[in-house]
Amino acid sequence: MTNLVDIEYAQTGKATNTDALGMREMQALVYAQRDRQHLLVKAPPASGKSRAMMFVALDKLEHQGIKKVIVAVPQKNIGRSFNDTPLSRFGFFTDWRVAPYWDLCMVVGSENSKKDKVREFLDHPSARTLVCTHATLLNALNGIDARKLDNVFFGIDEFHHGSADEGNRLGTLIRRLLNETSAHILAMTGSYFRGDAVPVMRPEDEAKFHPSINYNYYQQLNGYRWLKSLGIGYSFFQGNYLTAIPEVLDTTKKTLIHIPSVNSKTGAFMHKYDQVAEIIKHIGVIESKDYDNCLWHVRTSDGRLLIVGDLVEAEHESRNRLQAYLHRMKKREALDILIALGTAKEGFDWEYCEHCITIGVRASLTEVVQIIGRCTRDCEGKTHAQFTNLIPCPDAAQDDVAMAVNDFLKAISVSLLMEQVMAPKWNFKTKVDDEEPTTKPSKNGSDHVISVAGLPALNETTRAIIENDLDTLVATTLSDQYIREAIMGDNMAELINEIYIPKIIRETYPNLTEEEVDAVTKHTILTIATQGNDVVEDTSGNRFIKVANKFVNLDDLNINLISEINPFQRAYEVVSKSLTPETLRLIQYTIEDKRSEALTDEEAILYFTRYLPKWREENPGKSQPLLTDGDPLARRIAKAIEHLRNLKRRKLAEQQ
Repeated sequence: MTNLVDIEYAQTGKATNTDALGMREMQALVYAQRDRQHLLVKAPPASGKSRAMMFVALDKLEHQGIKKVIVAVPQKNIGRSFNDTPLSRFGFFTDWRVAPYWDLCMVVGSENSKKDKVREFLDHPSARTLVCTHATLLNALNGIDARKLDNVFFGIDEFHHGSADEGNRLGTLIRRLLNETSAHILAMTGSYFRGDAVPVMRPEDEAKFHPSINYNYYQQLNGYRWLKSLGIGYSFFQGNYLTAIPEVLDTTKKTLIHIPSVNSKTGAFMHKYDQVAEIIKHIGVIESKDYDNCLWHVRTSDGRLLIVGDLVEAEHESRNRLQAYLHRMKKREALDILIALGTAKEGFDWEYCEHCITIGVRASLTEVVQIIGRCTRDCEGKTHAQFTNLIPCPDAAQDDVAMAVNDFLKAISVSLLMEQVMAPKWNFKTKVDDEEPTTKPSKNGSDHVISVAGLPALNETTRAIIENDLDTLVATTLSDQYIREAIMGDNMAELINEIYIPKIIRETYPNLTEEEVDAVTKHTILTIATQGNDVVEDTSGNRFIKVANKFVNLDDLNINLISEINPFQRAYEVVSKSLTPETLRLIQYTIEDKRSEALTDEEAILYFTRYLPKWREENPGKSQPLLTDGDPLARRIAKAIEHLRNLKRRKLAEQQ
């Protein structure tokens, strides 16, 4: 198993300590903004978002003229987070209470009956708080008079389920609340990016939530009391993934295993129930079953008796009994290993979980963020959390090698994104003449500032993007096909830095000027290239930071140097060491074949103006490379020349 990300945390305790009102650090940040009509909270799992919503909702009811509160969650089981909570016991002015009649995540009934209850709630003269699922809320408010939603506070949990797409019902409802009512909205999410590259909100709607309240993963994990480190890595297999289970499964760790989708190639070789049975065989020998709670008692080869849960179980009643057990378990010894398929992700709370093993490629970045959140909760006795992605490795014998390589690159890009989300970040500013390089703490205390010569200064617009949207921007970057392929490519620095990343920024923020695009591009490249790296000092007092794959003296740090570095170089080196030379060549050849099929105009110009002169210097006496050249870079240059010739012919034909 290879870790692409290894992060150490300071264990400051700030994230879990409470103030005089019983609020954690993140909750206090949200409560300080309670008077705003529209709030967007981006904070990780276990940071206390549910209680933050309670604090704000109660203040809205008592002090801001709001008449009713509706909390909507994506799944019924997540509704438990909004059960009655004695907040006054810890210093708040009142308690959070939801009458059983209005807790629609707990009551039995059809969706039609729950829809009627929501409408009854809106008309009820004294009812104040209601909890339901997103689906119930959408059904109930479909076609309802918008005036009934005035002066109602909507708490939307897991807000990333909405999107700007016309067909997304939750996104459509949010737009209606924003534009047709005086409703107040608190939207919360632990992963403000989607796997389908569709934005969560349209720019004009998101502007109404600006600025968002950001509490990042690093602030959360660095402020824990017990958890000290996090590893994010992968292990490769070819053929049947079950052969690789012994390598990644440590039965001494509390482990959550997600088997692959039944519709994926990784999971199609065997029925899902048989896969679970084979995994249990790797754990040990079944001794007995707890039928009341649907748990297996499994004896390991060294004599330990483990409790194993199976959420893949088909029988509905059995699965419900296990779910009920999981919700009420409190002790460390209550469970050792849990095997799941589509559950135990969003909103699932098992604080003792130390290791999440995810088998196969996940298309959604959000899904991976949610899974990692299952093992990053703080508890006594847990010092390290580990996420491992078991990835199918491309094989020349496969029917569709190109698809296998694409899936492989998706998995690697997800690991890179997780590093961006969970490691400390450096903030960068323009270095003025004779200024000493700085590494002082920034305003939020979790990041630091470095001065860089030649770095474009940020204005109000670009600073808001860098401070509030950088994780989203990096997620968009790593979701791009060309960027993914560039991670494993050679001679890609200039293409990444001058073509691909600026193109993504222009498309994401179409109103930016070219100067603003350049500023955001350079800050994004710096962030990716330095992510997770500390400043180190040698015996002479010189300070260095690792940028991609090389150490750079802070005195010499300038934007021209950065622009020549592939920001993903370190990832390439880590990944390539984990592959056999044959597999690495297969991946690179597949990428090269795919990329040589077509070039954009911008790529062709860059190859012609930058790479052709270098090639001529290295090949004196030759004017240009051939399409049949053995060197991949030379072939790309030849392809670029041919592309530009064809482009010129088309332009001339259009003029005639």
